[in-house]
Amino acid sequence: MTPSVHPQTAPRTASPSAGLVVLLAVASGMTVANLYYAQPLLSSLSAFFGIGTTATGGLITATQIGYVAGMLLLVPLGDRIEKRRLVVVLLAVTAAALVAAGTATTFPVLLAASLVAGGTSVVAQILVPFAAGLAPDHARGRVVGQVMSGLLTGILLSRTLSSLVSQVAGWRVVFLGSAVLMAVLALALRSALPRHAPSTNVSYGRLLHSTARLVRTHPALMRRGLYQAVMFGAFSAFWTTVSFVLTGPAFHYSGFGVGMFALVGAAGAAVAPFAGHWADRGLVRPMTAAAFAAAALASALAGLGQHNIILLAVAAVVLDMAVQSTLILGQHTIYRLDGDARARLNSVYIATFFAGGAIGSQAGSIVYHAYGWTGVTVLGAVLPILALLYWATEGRSSARAAS
Repeated sequence: MTPSVHPQTAPRTASPSAGLVVLLAVASGMTVANLYYAQPLLSSLSAFFGIGTTATGGLITATQIGYVAGMLLLVPLGDRIEKRRLVVVLLAVTAAALVAAGTATTFPVLLAASLVAGGTSVVAQILVPFAAGLAPDHARGRVVGQVMSGLLTGILLSRTLSSLVSQVAGWRVVFLGSAVLMAVLALALRSALPRHAPSTNVSYGRLLHSTARLVRTHPALMRRGLYQAVMFGAFSAFWTTVSFVLTGPAFHYSGFGVGMFALVGAAGAAVAPFAGHWADRGLVRPMTAAAFAAAALASALAGLGQHNIILLAVAAVVLDMAVQSTLILGQHTIYRLDGDARARLNSVYIATFFAGGAIGSQAGSIVYHAYGWTGVTVLGAVLPILALLYWATEGRSSARAAS
């Protein structure tokens, strides 16, 4: 059992207000966007700092590594520290790190600032379980789906916003503008969020130990984390390298064109509320398999679309829809494992799949450098197929656990 000093509250019968859900969705999208602002800027940053594409791709990897570290070391504090106070402090640190990134004169400084900003942008993953805790059992999937739609829209629109701002005012303004947004968001959340008592008062060391114990106690937690790690690896490989394809000889897109392409991909966020509805209806397992198949299909389409922008855009939308679906289906599963440990459960889940994303980003850069876009799309197809094969063992694993 997870150590706790607060009794489990009675099941909620009323959903949180629509205004609060919207604020949580917007806040989640704005904070997680910090992880992706650099993706469409890689070509510009490579030229500005005079470094190669593989090294520049390391910026995305560093940001995601920071996010993984924040998930493991900071998000569990959401069960021990009053959430509103924790959110405000993390946003303040994020703003400071973004100022450092926006004023960086060398690539190592930008890399270090991005690492810190990635680590503290885990605010989004404190707000999602916060929303889950506010929602009644029968509507939890729907509420989480609505908040996640904001988060996922932030991931996708971040590329468009970054491209447009950098085209008009330069790449530095992208980071400095986000720093201002984080400061404003900190004030808004401090004013609007209800106080939320922590569910445990154990020491930080014991808190981290209890987080590790959740992995052993709940096999479904690691399974869903690995599912999403593979999917997010394919997602990151695609989005880290597609800007090189779009700005290359096949399309000759400007930064603005890359941003418009990312805007098309954002249409995939529309699936988030539907995924929450599927979860509430008990369709987690079949829809997970369907999402794996869709991701493999999307990668195949991306390979065929190397010289066809329509096929490439369709692939982006389908891939985003597949990844978002498995993400929400997985969160619905893990939030039901232990109501008093949702922040810690979420930290393990998100850290696992962002580790997959960090590996996918770096692998995508390496594969693109060695084998071109065809190699990246083969990698993107193989990963969800592996996840589907692992999914096929789910029933047998459950039967062994029951016996």
